[in-house]
Amino acid sequence: MQFNSETKVDSPLRHLTEQQFMALGGDAVVYVRPIKGRALGQIITTGEFAPDEDFHLVVSADGSPLMVADTEEAVTEWLAGQDLGIVTLH
Repeated sequence: MQFNSETKVDSPLRHLTEQQFMALGGDAVVYVRPIKGRALGQIITTGEFAPDEDFHLVVSADGSPLMVADTEEAVTEWLAGQDLGIVTLH
């Protein structure tokens, strides 16, 4: 199979039940996502975010937002105090 930027791969991990996911350690895995304030305001409705400002959103593997920062350093500092595995998005 040849892959390009248009290729979609249906991973079996997308079809795990919540219990299966947690058994794999899903409650201990997070990812950091760069995000504009405009999009962030749609996810976290209890705050106000400058629409064109860049933020960093720490999200649990189940998709729940855990932390928002305006710098990578703030995220790094927060993560240093947590017992979490970190994955990157490409």
